[in-house]
Amino acid sequence: MNSNSSALRETLNKIIGSERTEQLFKVLVIHPAIAAESGPQVSRAVLAQALNMLLFEDLLARVPAAKTYAEHCVRDGKTVMHDHGAVRTVALEGMGHLPAGQEAITRILRPLGYALNGVYPLERLKMTGRSHAQADYPEDIAQFFLSELHPERFSLEFQAAVKRVTATSKDPVTPEAEALLQKLDSAHSLTFDESVKLLPILASVFERQHTEPTLADYETLLAESPEMAWISTEGNAFNHATDRVADVDQLAAEQKALGQPMKATVETSQSGRVRQTAFLAARVQRNFRTPDNTLIEKEVNGSFYEFITRLPLPEEDGKQKLDLSFDSSNAQAIFKMTATTKA
Repeated sequence: MNSNSSALRETLNKIIGSERTEQLFKVLVIHPAIAAESGPQVSRAVLAQALNMLLFEDLLARVPAAKTYAEHCVRDGKTVMHDHGAVRTVALEGMGHLPAGQEAITRILRPLGYALNGVYPLERLKMTGRSHAQADYPEDIAQFFLSELHPERFSLEFQAAVKRVTATSKDPVTPEAEALLQKLDSAHSLTFDESVKLLPILASVFERQHTEPTLADYETLLAESPEMAWISTEGNAFNHATDRVADVDQLAAEQKALGQPMKATVETSQSGRVRQTAFLAARVQRNFRTPDNTLIEKEVNGSFYEFITRLPLPEEDGKQKLDLSFDSSNAQAIFKMTATTKA
């Protein structure tokens, strides 16, 4: 990599090609300092931004309404401020080779400069949510909202189904990737070649790591937890990506008028500073195993796309910061986007 070129652009060019990279640069808001940072080293902030861009692109490919929205933004000269991505995990030991719960994700976020930013009990869903913000650019690089489902709070039949579904989980983090993460954690940067090796592996963490569930197990999970049923088909994929907008109510009205599949209501946090709504989840075709181990295809809910408006916190010492918090009630209402009927 040329020491005067953009580390972010060059790294993405090498991984996904210049055309896709330029498209992401057009649609996404990128802090000027991150966009301009040059080599030869690639900082953890650039790596965090690059990972979020890869995951955002993947979400657009899986959610047609989100892809249409992003295309309209580019056409109209608007940009998307990616606020956060949401990932669902299962707080269970013994899931094949995958670490339990959010550790499957936080182990890669910590070296990228992320730290815990809030804990949100999701009692109605028998889950716990946690937000993680990037320390170098907390308002400018997307947060991760990681939720853990607690199987022990459900029936024994449900718990047995969760164990069967997750038992085949593989660990996408290779020994080489683990070594690079340790280096990044201590040095806060990697070489260009190391970054190009590591980023695709980090992106693969946000996939389903287990084999197709049986239809019987899926329906057992669905009866008690649409969220766990969703995990059984989608795994650790981005459940949603989120555009931070100035006025979520106006945005919702505009998108409804365009015929986009918009949620009926806007959720407001207890503080009144955080307002959220979303497109309905995409319908996707997924394979399920039958008792004779053949595969059948059924339509289920996939991921979705969210919108959020964040107002500033009360001024402190003459400084004004954006309210980067979440709200348990908002989150549980948004999670309903992926509740589904029988496959």
